Amino acid sequence: MNELPAEIFRKWMHSREEDMQGVTVYRGEGFNFPPARGRDGIEFRRDGTFIDWGIGAGDNQQGVTGHWEATDSTHVRVTFGQSSRPERTLEIVQVSGDVLKVR
Repeated sequence: MNELPAEIFRKWMHSREEDMQGVTVYRGEGFNFPPARGRDGIEFRRDGTFIDWGIGAGDNQQGVTGHWEATDSTHVRVTFGQSSRPERTLEIVQVSGDVLKVR
């Protein structure tokens, strides 16, 4: 398994106001987002766990647990086992302490 940058291992919330040209932007949980009716997000854990955070009832977050695997230095394959959620590949465009951009 290839290594991912250390900065990626946290919970990231979707900053849809910043999305552009097919790039999805995420910010860390402590980011001062403008008001919104809930936010989805993603989370990478060092043990290979991936959590896809969606918006549930009452704007609360509900997570679907999967697994991530780096296929090279910029691509991550995410699978969800027996879930009906499809496998997907994320291209890491940028990651730092305060922003994650994926395509």
